[in-house]
Amino acid sequence: MDQHSISLDRFSLRTRIPVVLITTVLALAACTAESGDASELEGVDSATAMNTSRTDTTDCEPLETRPPEAPDQQPAFEGQTRACGVSADVDLEVVVLADGLEHPWAVEPLPDGSFLVTERPGRMRVIGADGTLGEPISGLPDVDAQGQGGLLDVALAPDFESSRLIFWSYAEPREGGNGTAVARGVLSEDGRSVSDVEVIFRAMPTYDGRNHFGSRLVFDEQGLLYITTGDRSDAHMRPLAQQLDNHMGKTLRIRPDGSVPDDNPFVGEEGAMPEIFSLGHRNIQSASMDPQGRYWIVEHGTRGGDELNLVRAGRNYGWPLQAYGIEYRGVPIEGSSPQPGGFEQPVYYWDPVIAPSGMQWYTGDAFPEWRGSVFIGGLRQQRLVRLEIEGERVTGEEHLLVDREQRIRDVRQGPDGFLYVVTDEDEGELWQLRPAS
Repeated sequence: MDQHSISLDRFSLRTRIPVVLITTVLALAACTAESGDASELEGVDSATAMNTSRTDTTDCEPLETRPPEAPDQQPAFEGQTRACGVSADVDLEVVVLADGLEHPWAVEPLPDGSFLVTERPGRMRVIGADGTLGEPISGLPDVDAQGQGGLLDVALAPDFESSRLIFWSYAEPREGGNGTAVARGVLSEDGRSVSDVEVIFRAMPTYDGRNHFGSRLVFDEQGLLYITTGDRSDAHMRPLAQQLDNHMGKTLRIRPDGSVPDDNPFVGEEGAMPEIFSLGHRNIQSASMDPQGRYWIVEHGTRGGDELNLVRAGRNYGWPLQAYGIEYRGVPIEGSSPQPGGFEQPVYYWDPVIAPSGMQWYTGDAFPEWRGSVFIGGLRQQRLVRLEIEGERVTGEEHLLVDREQRIRDVRQGPDGFLYVVTDEDEGELWQLRPAS
């Protein structure tokens, strides 16, 4: 057994559904190029068809017209993939507020019009409303910035204006490997340092790997913090997403001090990690609350299986037993089926993939045509994806910023109603999206 292996004997397969045998999932561990996300591995496919000005979803052409990676797979219901191409006819202006950022991972607008931005190598800084780059903030813990790891998401506490508390996720270096962690601290008034830093969550077990850290942070209306993780990518780690005695491939819910809410779905269940909110996920890098307070995520799938999911407490979303698409090396996902039964189906999936990262439900006034839409960053496809959703079904899809040919890592709505985007490049940028003047 090599250094990347762990014993699976101590993990029991425990879910709220009938157990499905998963031994077939333990195929030969794929190399990084076979099991990692398209966001880190593949170039841009420039062939994308765009249809515009269609809002009638009963009789229209889908936006995506390329051949699927898994042509024999069929959606579980109408509209689950390849939604109609739509256009809100927004006259959009893109302003580059700042550049020279090294692989920025998250942008968080501040109440005064400035921004907190993380850079994956381990820096966080305040960028002024005029684009002035602040010096890296001091006081942050060390990060393991290899592969997809590093300094990742950042979020303001709901009471930030009085507490100055910020929360951030990162790949934490540990003895024997690394893992997703979440820390919090008090941001100084001048934006140059954080104090009273404490780690409030550590995903377990520790693993010596480079990929699938998840890491999106979202607060709900009650002030509870939701955290996403990944399955750590390697094939022999995948079954952990179906087990409750670890944090791999899960969404988690905690209080801002790291304690566990009493009504979390698995609290009191023997052997279960009490922070778990949902299970059966692959690698979640997009998460957002909608205007109704519902929790949505988009997770990196395999080749042809990126998923939009509406997350409900205690539900199992199937990975690695349920999945659309194929392995990156071009073979079927062994031991998996798109519709095995007993799991939650994705609301929507992309085949081919967009490689999602960042997510924002739009509620502002600057773009009334977009109100109620959800925006998702596209890494591999180098675009901003807009979905129109009615109830729990996607009714239309639009792709924006395609001509800029940059990987969209995060998208957030500012207090001014504009959208703010960071691009995952060696020379990354912070963009402001506003109505054209």
